[in-house]
Amino acid sequence: MNKLVLRKKYQKLRRDFSENFIQEKSISIANKCLELPIWGKKYFHLFISSKKLNEVETKYILSILYGKDKLVIIPKIKKGGDNLESFLLTDETKLKISKLGIPEPIDGIIFNPKKIDVVFVPLLAFDLEGNRVGYGKGYYDRFLKNCTSECIKIGVSFFPPEKKINNDTLDVNLNYCVTPDKIYSFS
Repeated sequence: MNKLVLRKKYQKLRRDFSENFIQEKSISIANKCLELPIWGKKYFHLFISSKKLNEVETKYILSILYGKDKLVIIPKIKKGGDNLESFLLTDETKLKISKLGIPEPIDGIIFNPKKIDVVFVPLLAFDLEGNRVGYGKGYYDRFLKNCTSECIKIGVSFFPPEKKINNDTLDVNLNYCVTPDKIYSFS
């Protein structure tokens, strides 16, 4: 299916979600993440949820990561803006809401993407082959190309998969996608 059509469909669906729905489903997704074969890894890249976009609330995944003594890296759109920078999340990290409504670190310790073991990827939709529809700017596709081929890419979604998404040669596929009810694994 066409990405533009899917993007509009899922943005509209998410606009209608209540805060309670988002929190409840986000907790279910975080609990499902405990079943993933990733917990021997050390460096985890996690997007900080945008309330404006009604994204999966990642603070529950963050709690699990800290509870398991993992190092957490968060993204920031680079000034001039086509790429993401990665920053180590510490107790001193101060966040600011960007123009896109995304909490980002103001500054901090820049982290090399080649060292990241696992990336949680924001998305609007995904399919049964691990293709995803993001917000259309390509930030994560460009970022994931800078990670190693062994890096595990995990989407989180309120919705089940679409049958097929027309992907682009620049797109980077997921290894897993976690929904409130199921983990989808892609070869």
